[in-house]
Amino acid sequence: MHELFAFLKKLVSPEGLQGLCDAHGTTMYGILFAIIFAETGLVVLPFLPGDSLLFTAGFVASVGKLNVWLLGLLLIVAAITGDTVNYHVGKAIGPRVMSSESSALFNKKHLEKTQKFFEKYGGKTIILARFVPIVRTFAPFVAGAGAMNYGQFILYNVVGAVAWVSLMMGAGVFLGGLPFVQKHFEKVVILIVLVSVLPMVLEWLKARKESKEEAKA
Repeated sequence: MHELFAFLKKLVSPEGLQGLCDAHGTTMYGILFAIIFAETGLVVLPFLPGDSLLFTAGFVASVGKLNVWLLGLLLIVAAITGDTVNYHVGKAIGPRVMSSESSALFNKKHLEKTQKFFEKYGGKTIILARFVPIVRTFAPFVAGAGAMNYGQFILYNVVGAVAWVSLMMGAGVFLGGLPFVQKHFEKVVILIVLVSVLPMVLEWLKARKESKEEAKA
């Protein structure tokens, strides 16, 4: 497990990812594809890097270590197929999992948070969740469990994947070349992750405030 986290840490470091590209060559396209697919498609792996990986990959592509257009296309496909697989898994086992009080594989709190997103934003959750860590991983599962119309899901899935990968990788391409960002790369990545988490934090604070008001009433 320690080796896995050490490897993931390299992926979100410009020096680390460039070193991996030098060591593994074109195999890195497959590795990055697999990680984005797993982060969006497997509800048991919500801890994998998403936003930070896309940003770092965009920067590394901008300096010539990876082909930015090929990588962008592959990661969009990974995000779309990941969500699609997740939807079908949710459709197959979701109702049983969500009705159980506990599960060895699924975090019920994450599922409940994602359900609240759906209650507020409806089908657009599939797009919005792309920019919210953890919720991004659970949204397609909950969509499948709730029998969301598949045609509608696919539309939101594709739009969300294109927007997410394009914006995050694009930020890495354009911002990564700035001297300030290069000097404080890790801090910028952390800031991006925090900004991504912010909507979830605000929703949690709002829900907590509403529950306190209901308790007083």
